[in-house]
Amino acid sequence: MALNGQTEARKLRSRLSHPVVDADGHWLEYLPVMREQFRKIAGEAAVEGLALASSRIPNALKMSLGDRRRKRVGMEGFWSSPSENVLDRATAMFPRLFYERLDDLGIDFSVVYPTAGLSFHRLADTKMRRAICRAYNVFTAEQFKPYADRIIPAAIIPMYTPEEAIEELEFASKQLGLKVIMVGGLMRRPVAAVAEAQPDAAKYAEWFDVIGIDSDHDYDPVWQKCRELKLAPSFHNGARSILLRNSPSNFCFNHIGHFASAGHAVCKGLFFGGVTRRFPDLNFAFLEGGVGWACMLYADLVGHWEKRNGEAIKSTHPSRLDRARLLEFARKYGREEVAEAVGRGEGLDETQAMTGGVEDVDDYFRCKVEKKQDLKELFVPRFYFGCEADDPVNAWAFNKKANPMGARLNAIFSSDIGHFDVPDMADVVPEAYELVEHGLIDNNDFKDFMFTNAVRF
Repeated sequence: MALNGQTEARKLRSRLSHPVVDADGHWLEYLPVMREQFRKIAGEAAVEGLALASSRIPNALKMSLGDRRRKRVGMEGFWSSPSENVLDRATAMFPRLFYERLDDLGIDFSVVYPTAGLSFHRLADTKMRRAICRAYNVFTAEQFKPYADRIIPAAIIPMYTPEEAIEELEFASKQLGLKVIMVGGLMRRPVAAVAEAQPDAAKYAEWFDVIGIDSDHDYDPVWQKCRELKLAPSFHNGARSILLRNSPSNFCFNHIGHFASAGHAVCKGLFFGGVTRRFPDLNFAFLEGGVGWACMLYADLVGHWEKRNGEAIKSTHPSRLDRARLLEFARKYGREEVAEAVGRGEGLDETQAMTGGVEDVDDYFRCKVEKKQDLKELFVPRFYFGCEADDPVNAWAFNKKANPMGARLNAIFSSDIGHFDVPDMADVVPEAYELVEHGLIDNNDFKDFMFTNAVRF
């Protein structure tokens, strides 16, 4: 906790031959000041949006456990910021102190993401959403401007429509000079059939738009604008307190794995939507969920392609079934009534013509995969994965023996400083180095993790 002292992080950094880049730290926005600044920047809509976005967690915590159970409201996190460690609390609140402590933390350069602002791009009301994202971007750019040589903040880009995303991208890049963007994913959309039949119930029936596939909107113009502005989209989506992570009594049940779950869905959507095929020079990052889920997704994409690509899937077409031979097996090994039903052809061809009306029976058709190696080229170079320092699974990214086709996935050091899961900011770099000390990765892997991959992104 030393300020300009000989911390272990500082000592470790002095022994390294490369810089340390933190791709995902967090600052704690001070809401009383934000409120007044937001009013000056974007008017009452921004203030109303801030009040709404800031009320979700307190509203859940004010409920009794019985009320949360009855309404199926997930338990939210309480006591989520540093308290006993007041130096770290102040560091997360005050950009100048953050800047002064970087050497103590063993960090050369830091990308800072919001805390309260993580939910701003999810506001359903268009006017408030647009206003609060604009206000945050202007406010944050001003807060960190004096420290731009070592700290840069991420702009919040709303993504409910491609048009609003493009407008904010233009503003954040050209007017504010911001170099990092946090784009929205998993937007809540009304289920059309419910909205048409029962308009009053529409707000209770939603689906989550992963934007890469099956969206009502075409997001290719957004990716093209990112390419034009030389901005790589990063996602900091969560899936807490929804679907299978919605315990009304246990925050850790809801929190564990929720960033991974959200990243998995959005990454998979971008891949199957053919985005990395159409934009082969655009990178995407998924933050705070680690890399274990990405290793599994990559392996699953390869495994499923081997069984269900356009050629392989033909072996399961019902017309390929040798019914006469199946009947022989049924008569020899099945019960009499089974053999009789097979002999009549019952239960063998009901779904022969059913493919669900899909455009192509090859689920990978948008990716234009011709050979197995294409999967590696479409996935590995394009996707980056933010990993916290204390996660031993980070080593999986660098294990060429475990990952298909000898791949090394792009794990990037993402400290998450400023939040409850970092008790001491000065410990994160030494914690990350434990992967080397324990023999899980080597020094070259560590350099990629802490520096090269983030710079490449």
